[in-house]
Amino acid sequence: MDPRLAVLMRQFELERLEVNLFRGASRDIGSPQVFGGQVLGQALMAAYATVTGRTVHSLHSYFLRRGDFNQPIVYQVDRSRDGHSFSSRRVIAIQNGEQIFTFSASFQAPEPGLEHQFEMPQVPTPDSLPDFSRPSEEIAARLPEKMRRFLLRERPFEFRPVEKTDFLHAQKYPPQQQVWFRAVDRLPDDDVLHRCLLAYVSDFGLVATAARPHGVGFPAANLIMASIDHAMWFHRTPRVDDWLLYAMDSPSASGARGFARGSIYSRDGQLIASTAQEGLMRVVQS
Repeated sequence: MDPRLAVLMRQFELERLEVNLFRGASRDIGSPQVFGGQVLGQALMAAYATVTGRTVHSLHSYFLRRGDFNQPIVYQVDRSRDGHSFSSRRVIAIQNGEQIFTFSASFQAPEPGLEHQFEMPQVPTPDSLPDFSRPSEEIAARLPEKMRRFLLRERPFEFRPVEKTDFLHAQKYPPQQQVWFRAVDRLPDDDVLHRCLLAYVSDFGLVATAARPHGVGFPAANLIMASIDHAMWFHRTPRVDDWLLYAMDSPSASGARGFARGSIYSRDGQLIASTAQEGLMRVVQS
């Protein structure tokens, strides 16, 4: 397996401390704090460790404090309910004796039912797109060190944005974007793992969509952005080692908060999952 993906896989091998208590390691991805998607995915993995024969269909979470990627995170699972068809779990992520994240998820026993979905947007295929997600060496040399560190760090997922990004100048764009993504190597046929990794990667770029129409995203130095909450609904079985399209839009921003929604489609057009997120989007006056 590709070493970049192998490192991420080890992050999802949680240590069981007690029946409902787990510990996970963190990883520096170039951001100043623990990546929110990591905590989201690990919390889901901890909840899954207490559920049998059911798959996650929805989750809701709040980011309370910044996490320190130099220290482990403890996940405490509350087995809220096991019903005939559904199971509910609550998870609290703890670091240095404080709650940094709260999470609830619902799991369902598989059953057939009525089906419909929105059609996938018409966009270029991932194979026809260059990798716009990273700056060239010439442009990278002109970027601030912190921004360069984040953008150039090796990642376990590859991204193919449909639109090219101007890394040097803040531009105003429509409040929407589409990005193809997939894991950099083949993964085991483990549905739990694929759902947890989909939760992990769903945090990339979502709330940043709300900054696009304001011209205050990268490389603006006077913008503070941080995830406040994250919700996700799983509609169909994911496969994160094949190309998935993340179609994101932002209906509103107000009160120093930006709201964004996302739809994740498989390459053949199936709607796999939906996401929603609100984040802090505070412009600091210089």
